[in-house]
Amino acid sequence: MRILALVLIALIAALHAYIAYFEIFAWEVTGPRVFASFPPELFSQTTAIAANQGIYNGFLATGLLWALLIRDDVWQRNVATCFLLFVIAAGLMGMATVSIRIFFVQSVPALIALALLLLAPRKTTIA
Repeated sequence: MRILALVLIALIAALHAYIAYFEIFAWEVTGPRVFASFPPELFSQTTAIAANQGIYNGFLATGLLWALLIRDDVWQRNVATCFLLFVIAAGLMGMATVSIRIFFVQSVPALIALALLLLAPRKTTIA
């Protein structure tokens, strides 16, 4: 269960790295495909806002990747939990302000990863 949680965390980190990339560097090209319901003229006018948003997605990806690199199981779980909660919050905000689809793309995988992580048995150490 723990390995599955870590794999899912890696996939969520990759998703947020991709989101950060397109919001920072390819907003006018990729944005209209991802947010097809938005008026096309909106994208050229909002590149700075999207880039700012992209930085936050980059932080989420970085935090999740950092969690994967932590060797101590307790700290890994704590850091991963923190950043998964951030992803869930971002997905909830996206659902409330943009589209319910964002909840399913961001929050649902993070909720699953968090559940798997918290339900995984903890390693015990023999002193």
